[in-house]
Amino acid sequence: MREDLKNLLPKIPHREFFVSLFGGDVFLVGGGVRDLLLGKELKEIDLIVLHHPIEEIVEKLKPHGKISLVGKSFAVLKFHYGGGIIEISIPRKERRASPDSWSHKNFLVQADPELPLEEDLRRRDFTVNSMALNLLTGELVDPLGGREDLRRRILRMTNPRAFADDPLRVIRAARFAAKLSFKIDPEIYEKAKGVEFSELPRERILEEIFKINLTEHPEKAWEEFLPLTVLEKVFPCLYRLTFWIQDGVFHPETDPFGNHTVWPHVLLTIMQAARLAGAFSLEEPQRHALLFAALLHDVEKPSCSRWEWREGRMVVRSMGHDVEGEKTAEEFCQRLGIYTYRGYPLRERIVKLVRVHHRPSEIYNNREEVTRRAFNRLAKELDGEYILAVLLDAADRNARGQAPLQDLDEVGKWLLEKFREFNADQAIKPLIMGRDLIALGFKPGPKMGKILRRLYELQLDGVFTTREEGLRLAPRVSKELFGKERV
Repeated sequence: MREDLKNLLPKIPHREFFVSLFGGDVFLVGGGVRDLLLGKELKEIDLIVLHHPIEEIVEKLKPHGKISLVGKSFAVLKFHYGGGIIEISIPRKERRASPDSWSHKNFLVQADPELPLEEDLRRRDFTVNSMALNLLTGELVDPLGGREDLRRRILRMTNPRAFADDPLRVIRAARFAAKLSFKIDPEIYEKAKGVEFSELPRERILEEIFKINLTEHPEKAWEEFLPLTVLEKVFPCLYRLTFWIQDGVFHPETDPFGNHTVWPHVLLTIMQAARLAGAFSLEEPQRHALLFAALLHDVEKPSCSRWEWREGRMVVRSMGHDVEGEKTAEEFCQRLGIYTYRGYPLRERIVKLVRVHHRPSEIYNNREEVTRRAFNRLAKELDGEYILAVLLDAADRNARGQAPLQDLDEVGKWLLEKFREFNADQAIKPLIMGRDLIALGFKPGPKMGKILRRLYELQLDGVFTTREEGLRLAPRVSKELFGKERV
């Protein structure tokens, strides 16, 4: 199918530049075409150039910007131009070298500038990503009916081998379903049953999860992971949540078939967490920490759940699942290769959030007796990022079938106000250091260490809030611990 879409050409950045170099042989391909047709802002520019060997393309581009060759055999290069990076390639075909290996390295690539454009498009993942737009003429090349699938809002494979060629495409199907709010063609579910993920590098899987976290509806991707068999094969600790029941009164939320399992609650928690992350304009690292914690916060309910007679009926309770979940969250991060993200301690934050995810509600429920110490200690555990605990708590509490959150509820607002009132983010660093006690005449050693720890506890309790106040307390603390004002 070919169609004239000249009206879209002015929306393509640097179009005139590339036409001046390659005339009618240069096409926008992939997600860029899809997004233009959907009326979205063009955020990625992938180009394909026909009838020009890769060496010739490099020579033409060289005077205008930095070029990074991804791989000569792949005939793909990264062109740094206009403040961004543009991927440029020539047509190619791919096939698996061995039918028994699912590794992404098990590909034989044949790049050929004279290869028909339609053949290159047929090797791609989904029909909506398999269109090309001529930058000179505005002609749309759509051999697989991608534009009609855009209209129908459905994801279809380009060919039956799409997942066999690269199993990561199964995970990408879920991501695109979340990103575009598209339905998945039932044939994809059938094909996904036979896909093996064991040889997929964890780095590639994690990259897709990071992209899912940045979508407006990440919960939709995780929902699709169940019928796509990704949950069972890649995330078994989450897969078991789809079988484990929750209390039907306290957790009225169900899956599409009416089952009161942990999984629909987790999906709703992710949904609410994503809404709050947007409402509070969280930076990417904090957004990832919050959404991973929402995913994992109830991961150990299956190991901790018991029936208990309470208030005239049998109730499912999961005491201690937060503490046990901390260990599983650590293992999850280890398996997926989650360490830091742009210098941010992502793994550490995820694990701690899982451990403390009930703490904000406990503070609120005991608000008549709770002291500054509870707020300061929670802030200390999260290195001052108490807002993530408040947001996770609100997402968890509002994941029982409620409408999507626009802002924190009244409980969350009260918690946030109290944290700020107590300057909890400033209380996490000790005001009194060893050098301060030495200046007062204390001797270094184990006893001084005990005095410092006691002073820090008093600081967290709000007994003192300035360095000067703490120094005045030091002799008294020493006397209480060791019977004299200096040790």
